[in-house]
Amino acid sequence: MKVFKFLFEIEKKPCKGLLTAEWVILGYLVLTTLLILFTYTKLPAPDTLLWGRFKLVVLSAAMWAVYRMAPCRFTHFCRISVLLLSLSWWYPDTYELNKIFPNLDHYFASWEQQVFGCQPALLFSQAVTNPVFSELIYMGYFSYYPLIGVVPIFYFCFRYQDFSRATFVILAAFFIYYVVFVFLPVTGPQYYYAAAGLDNITKGIFPDVGDYFATHDEALTMAGNSDGFFYKLFAAAHVKGERPTAAFPSSHVGIGTIIMLLAWRARSRALFLSILPLYVLMCLATIYIRAHYVIDIIAGWLSAGLLYYALQTYWTASKKRY
Repeated sequence: MKVFKFLFEIEKKPCKGLLTAEWVILGYLVLTTLLILFTYTKLPAPDTLLWGRFKLVVLSAAMWAVYRMAPCRFTHFCRISVLLLSLSWWYPDTYELNKIFPNLDHYFASWEQQVFGCQPALLFSQAVTNPVFSELIYMGYFSYYPLIGVVPIFYFCFRYQDFSRATFVILAAFFIYYVVFVFLPVTGPQYYYAAAGLDNITKGIFPDVGDYFATHDEALTMAGNSDGFFYKLFAAAHVKGERPTAAFPSSHVGIGTIIMLLAWRARSRALFLSILPLYVLMCLATIYIRAHYVIDIIAGWLSAGLLYYALQTYWTASKKRY
């Protein structure tokens, strides 16, 4: 009965309009819709992109209507869950938009070479071939997806008063990263190395591939132990959802860092320490599986700290106005 009361008790001050996170996503939707309309003839399937946006608007409107009929914690949770689940659609959508811009990987690979004197993403998996380490790495990288749900669920169950704040920070950070990914087309080593040729990369030659990724999405063979469970699990997810997009900054590292900061803010030692090893493995994995340059990782850490502080400050200031 306590669980039922917790889930379905009508909230004293229900949100009558859009949630703050929904306003952020609406802003992103309007921005990218305008981009689609202005570049309509350059896109291969603009109608599909517009139709997808329409369906997500209808789904969000339906969840808003359900919440208004029964404004309780459960319908609030469902409303947020739809937004989080929609991220799996919005991510590959960035590729459909940024393919109209010239690829910038040759700059980033060159900067990587200048800073480190090598390509760490090329050398890491070659230097460490232990199959157990490979499995741990892929487990860490794959844990990113459930962790996006675990921390919000923890807030919902144990820190409900901060649930809206925490999910706003996560969702707003995601869509800020997506804006960057659309207008800064960097694919990362796994795609760029394949397009440029490993012979060129090992010689320190980083050719401009132009609009190559507008029609190609071939990647290097995944590094590591191909017989591992998590390797196969990630390989299946990679084929289904990965695209040559979203390398700089690393949203895995950026969102992962924000999730860790939210776990720390939740004042749960058990939550923080239980996900900390996965976070460390995930950061290492971004280089090991050649998804990112090291400068992407550094940018992920820096941007995460900035976004976390800015979004928390914005939330506090916006609530004081009401």
